[in-house]
Parts: sequence; structure tokens; C-alpha cells
Amino acid sequence: MTASGPRPGHDPGQTHGHTHDPDALAALDADVRVSARARSVLVAVLAVLGLLTVLGLVVTWPSGDASTRGGSTAFVASGAGTTGATVLSTLPACPSETTDPALDPALDPALDPGTSTTEPGLQPGSTCGAMVVRVDPDAVPQGQATEQTVPLDGPVARSGLQAGDRVTLLAVGGDDGQPTAYSFLEVQRSAPLLFLLVLFVVVVGVVARLRGILALVGLGVGGVVVVTYLLPALLEGRSGIVVALVGSAAIMYVVLYLAHGLSVRTSTALAGTLFGVAITAGLGVLAIGWARLSGVGDDEGATLTAVQQSLQPRELLTAAIIIAGLGVLNDVTITQSSAVWELRAAAPSLGRRQLFASGMRIGRDHIASTIYTIVFAYAGAALPVLLLLYVYDRPVLDMLQTESLSQEVVRTLASAIGLVLAVPATTAIAALTVGDATVAPTDEHDDEPSPSEASSAAQTD
Repeated sequence: MTASGPRPGHDPGQTHGHTHDPDALAALDADVRVSARARSVLVAVLAVLGLLTVLGLVVTWPSGDASTRGGSTAFVASGAGTTGATVLSTLPACPSETTDPALDPALDPALDPGTSTTEPGLQPGSTCGAMVVRVDPDAVPQGQATEQTVPLDGPVARSGLQAGDRVTLLAVGGDDGQPTAYSFLEVQRSAPLLFLLVLFVVVVGVVARLRGILALVGLGVGGVVVVTYLLPALLEGRSGIVVALVGSAAIMYVVLYLAHGLSVRTSTALAGTLFGVAITAGLGVLAIGWARLSGVGDDEGATLTAVQQSLQPRELLTAAIIIAGLGVLNDVTITQSSAVWELRAAAPSLGRRQLFASGMRIGRDHIASTIYTIVFAYAGAALPVLLLLYVYDRPVLDMLQTESLSQEVVRTLASAIGLVLAVPATTAIAALTVGDATVAPTDEHDDEPSPSEASSAAQTD
């Protein structure tokens, strides 16, 4: 077989979907020989962008000021602290209709029901909405009992707490001989979270093998970039768009090459990814300004801006928009790049326009499915907000214009538009790159006669 003809077993007109198998992708890279000129141009562009990324990291790297370091702000007020405890028993949640303390004589309306136990807030006769715990002995003042009764609000009481569970309590007081008051703060969930993490790593390793392990390593590197660079830089008041662009580019350079190998095909996907990130960033900035979004759409945002004065909420929102779509964007671009590579390997005679058109047929299907993914992912994350707004007696248009929901709309649409535009961009870059590439001849079937040839030979014998 010559390099100009189609490969055996391949239909030149056939479109291809996802191609993520490492052996298959390595074969494509070996079969499709990109010209030196195309390779040089692509490498030069990515090298320049890589240098700009490194320069951006150097210029915007956080100074390490104590006010922006992790743990620089006290979690609890002065005079309060946290301690661990083990649940001994629980009382069922109080009926939701019992909102008037007069309906439940066990509740003392003169005391704060959210701050304690057998002392303040909950009387010994309580029959619902509480738990009995054993406070860790080293955290109990001398002379005070380790067993305490702590009130629980409805959702926590219905969460399935049972004897043996570990919880974290907020401890207030204990000075001047006064007893310490305990209130529920949080369930300690380290065991189930660690189990899920280990299970995730094992499943990825077993199913995806080496490529999956490399992807996990890339994910870990991305986490390091976020923790050591992105978060401190944002807390120092750096430009959100610059920090997010630089951080995203740094993550993508590492993640793509680790997960998919160092090749021209991966470099093409990287170029398309960076294009999509830039489009998303530009749209995010324009939409935030046009919609007059403040960046403070919920209690967490308000608390963060109050605690960290140097933080710019709008810059934080811009960074969130850019980072939110990275994962899906990466999947789209690597798929499009691989699709064009496979089309070139299957049909060496196709021109650049034909490669682009065939690649876009695959891309349109991928766009349709990916849009559902990104929209429903955001809808799931914003479901409590949607429900809260739904129960209010307000027109739908008015609800959509609230700060909290408008942020989700802008985040979703900006990411989706960047993702959609990354498909033709990646396809075009790939088509230009492999447009004059040659396909290496294969000896896969050269030494084996076809069925008709074998039949003719048998008849001759």
C-alpha cells in the first residue's frame, strides 16, 4: 500500500468520535507525519505562549504576605474554640410544624436554642432535636462532665447521625469557673471522603491504567497551582483575569502533555484549549461589566469580602468563569485534534477544507452533548438557589436578574460559548497542521494475500 491511498480497513468517508486509547493515539502520531514547517510554526506559537505564561507567573506570583496566607484569619471569635466529640445517642428531629416554643415545653424560649445543651438552650426534658455526645477529655475543663447534650437543627437531626459518629463542637466560655457551653458545628467526614478518594484513584488506575495515573498526576499538579498561586494571588488583589489566564495556561500545559503525551497532536489540542480559555475570559469580562455584577451573590461571597478586604469580588467572579470550563474544554479539544488526525490517517488524499468539514461533523455532535453536560452541571450546583427563587412570588424574568442567579447564567453561557468556539478553532488548527502531512505506509497487510488472491492461487494449484 502506498502513502497516497486509504489504509486497509478504513472508510475515507467515515467519521470518527472519541479516540482516547493510548495505543491508538500513538499509532496515529506514528502514521501521520507532519511537515517540518507546520511543526515548527505550532511549536513556536506554543513556546511564545509558554514563555508568556512563565513571565505571568513570575510577575503575579503572590508575595507571601501573612494576611493572604492560608489560616491567616481566625475561624472562631476570641474566647471560643472547637473540639471533637463522639456521638453516644441521638433524639429524633423535632416536627417541622413545632415552630412555637410554647408547643414544646422542653424548649426554653428565654434561651438561645442554638448554643447549648443541658445548660443554655435545651432543657433536660427535651424529646427531640438533640444528641448526647462525649467530648474529648483533653478539651473539657476540670470538674465538668464529658457527656453533654447538644441541640441539633432539623436538617442536621435528619442527616442520619448515629452513635459512634465523630462531630466537631463549638466551645464557648469556660473562663472564671463558668461551665463551657457546647453547640454543634460540623460532622467529621474524613473517613467517607478518604474512602471515595481512594476508590476514585483505584478505579481510574484499573480502567485507564498508565494514562489514567498520569491524568491524576496532572490533576495533582493543577491542584498545587491553584493552592500555591491562584488563591494567594487573588487574595492579594491581583487581576482576576490575568491570574486565571496564567494559572489556567500553566495547568493545561502540564495536564495535556502528561495525560496525552508529548506530540504534535496534543500540541494542537493545547493551542485550541488556550484559544477557548481566551474567548471565555473575554466574554466573562464583558458580561460582568455589562450586567453590572458585583461578584457578591451569596452569603459566602459577602463573608469573604468582609474578611479579606484586599479581595476584588468581580475579579474573583471572572477567575471562576475562566477556571470552571477548563475540564470540559480540554476534553473537546483533544477529541477534535484526535479526530482530524484519524481522518488524515484514514484518507490521506483529503485536503485541508475537507479535513475541516469532516472534523466539524464530528465536532457538532460533541458540542451538542457537551452543552448538556456544562449546563446541567451548573444547574445542579445552583439548585438550592433555583428552588429558593422558585418559591418566591416573583416573575421568572425578575428571578433571572437577581445577582446570585445572574452570576450562574453568565458563568454558564460564557463557558459554553468559549467551548463551542474552541471546536472550530481546534479543528482548523489541526487541519492546517496535518494538511500537507504524509501518512506512513503500513506493512500490516502487505505480506498477506487478499481472499480473492488466495482463492485464485488455490485454483491454479
